[in-house]
Amino acid sequence: MLLPFFSSVVFPVFSLFFPEYTPSSSPSARSELHFELRHSHAVTSAAHVYFSNVGRSNPLRAERQPAFTLRSKDIKTYKPLSAAAYVDARKRSIYRAESEVLHWDEEEVPGPDVESRESLLMLARMTSNAYNEPDSKEWYDLEGNYILNDPIGWKPDADGFRGYVFATPDNSTVILSIKGTSAWVSGGGPTTTKDKINDNLLFSCCCARVDWTWTTVCDCHRGGWKCDQECVEQSLVDDSLFYPIGTNLYNNLTYMYPNANIWLTGHSLGGALASLLGVTFGAPVVAFESPGEKMAAQRLHLPSPPSLQHITHVYHTADPIPMGTCTGVLSSCAIGGFALESSCHLGKVIRYDTVSNLSWSVNFRTHSIVRVIEDILSVPWAPAMLEGREVPEARPQDDCVECYRWEYGNFTK
Repeated sequence: MLLPFFSSVVFPVFSLFFPEYTPSSSPSARSELHFELRHSHAVTSAAHVYFSNVGRSNPLRAERQPAFTLRSKDIKTYKPLSAAAYVDARKRSIYRAESEVLHWDEEEVPGPDVESRESLLMLARMTSNAYNEPDSKEWYDLEGNYILNDPIGWKPDADGFRGYVFATPDNSTVILSIKGTSAWVSGGGPTTTKDKINDNLLFSCCCARVDWTWTTVCDCHRGGWKCDQECVEQSLVDDSLFYPIGTNLYNNLTYMYPNANIWLTGHSLGGALASLLGVTFGAPVVAFESPGEKMAAQRLHLPSPPSLQHITHVYHTADPIPMGTCTGVLSSCAIGGFALESSCHLGKVIRYDTVSNLSWSVNFRTHSIVRVIEDILSVPWAPAMLEGREVPEARPQDDCVECYRWEYGNFTK
């Protein structure tokens, strides 16, 4: 954790530039929020969270102009009354296989208006930028010519996830974007190996055991279609994996912005991690094209709040990864070394039927966040407009079944 460092060095500096946010009266049901780019975040080789300020290439331009405008909407979310109680409930479930009654604090907070196409488009652009540096040609313009003061996370030996932090000028709302798997963007990048390990642990039925030719990412397969439940759950709580690092990242962000309402967004693996953190901390989430993370949440023993309607998944039907159809030894995912076998999502889903309405073929190449931005969100969606809406209706994913062939239990080696 970096809390001592922040309290002694970084946080006093922040206070010089960013005004302290004091909660005002209840926000309106719908309102516009303006965001500017503040920091990049990354993980060091020692699994420590690191934040770097983002500056402008023109130092004479002193004013800070908001770059993104999103529509917000009041939503209900549930947060544990204390972090300690949440951790204790997880430990009791993991080590004693017992459930503990956890009391939740119901809050009404401004969250992203997921019924607004423009708001989804802006979040998707923030998400896409998590893959890129501000001076790259793939960067979506933020009206400010930003530069990274210390580009940690982008060096050749970088390992782990990264992204950016956006905030409103008064620090009332902060958006954390998380990079997904680098293999899905041009050139891959140095984090591809670690990304794949996390993908195959979080979204496979049993340690990426696709068939007998595969080298598994954990030693939990017990022959045939048997998987040791305790073993596979323990494999997901290793400190080097992304979920524990994500909780560290979120806690550091709340230390930097103690009074802010935090939103999470990400694409693919980044979207799933955003959702898992949203369950943990009760933060609003918009995830794009992410594999089903419900199975991972259960294996991590995340206590479930009374409602998960603050989590929204956005994906389309031509992408086999969120649809859970990129499976089997001959699938394009398996050929690339990915065992993405999950299909069930938490919260609610906004699903664009690009197969029926745009005649797209099902292909993993449609998984790119750029395809979502340029070909889906940048133009009005006719089927939704016929219903008087801007986007398809967000609905829970009912009757979802995954990994039905597998038997889970306590099996000896």
